[in-house]
Amino acid sequence: MTDSPFAYSLAHAESGWAWRIFDEDGETIAQGLDLSQSDAQASVESAIRVAATEARLSA
Repeated sequence: MTDSPFAYSLAHAESGWAWRIFDEDGETIAQGLDLSQSDAQASVESAIRVAATEARLSA
């Protein structure tokens, strides 16, 4: 992924892989749970793309 103002966490949970995306202020802007690590990573990357697009449109 390219540089972006977002950070994320990805953690193994009892029911799959939990993920959260944070903005520059540390606020959670998206979160989810996927069955596999690869699905969770794909969800993170997709959500970051959406958030980056929304940030550009509102600027």
